[in-house]
Amino acid sequence: MKDITFYFDFISPYAWLGFQAQPEALQGISHRVHCKPVLFGAMLKHHGQLGPAEIPAKRDWTYRQVQWLARQQGVDLHMPAAHPFNPLALLRLAVASQSDGLPNRYATEQIFRHVWCTGLDAADPDRQAAIAASIAPVQDPQSAQVKQQLQTWTQEALALGVFGVPTWVVDGKVFWGQDALPMLRAYLLGDDWFSGPGWNGVSAIAVGIRRQG
Repeated sequence: MKDITFYFDFISPYAWLGFQAQPEALQGISHRVHCKPVLFGAMLKHHGQLGPAEIPAKRDWTYRQVQWLARQQGVDLHMPAAHPFNPLALLRLAVASQSDGLPNRYATEQIFRHVWCTGLDAADPDRQAAIAASIAPVQDPQSAQVKQQLQTWTQEALALGVFGVPTWVVDGKVFWGQDALPMLRAYLLGDDWFSGPGWNGVSAIAVGIRRQG
């Protein structure tokens, strides 16, 4: 059985699409998925990047594309009333849903649906209180322990080379993005490409120029 870690942030529509596509992509493969919420904003800061929604033209494209992908995938997706939003409360709720900080698929899906399936404000305090009540977390989402656990998952992901969400990590290999699921499946099925230069040789490619400023 393969242990796969799924790093995600509820702020990402691609994470929602990837979460929904994951069972089919892994069908027939003996595996166990560990869901670990991470703060995408902290990753962007660590790598010195802007988020897709912080670049106006990219923001518009992203919102168009994810709705198209959802239509193609047959997944319910309605843009929330405001995006981006502060996902901290929802991430902490996910961590708090289980004593070990690893939310199960049910809790993870309920929070994703809260964000991506209603068209409402994901950060509305009353709605967040309602989703928290429905999940009934076993820890206090505002506790120092929960806050530290979220930071730990985020730092763990960064140490593994994770730079965005959604990301799946297995055997130290990082698979980023909803569209990486076929690649992940091929690896898990033993495709020998992953032991060759296509995977292992990329770090030897020289950097020809670096952008200044």
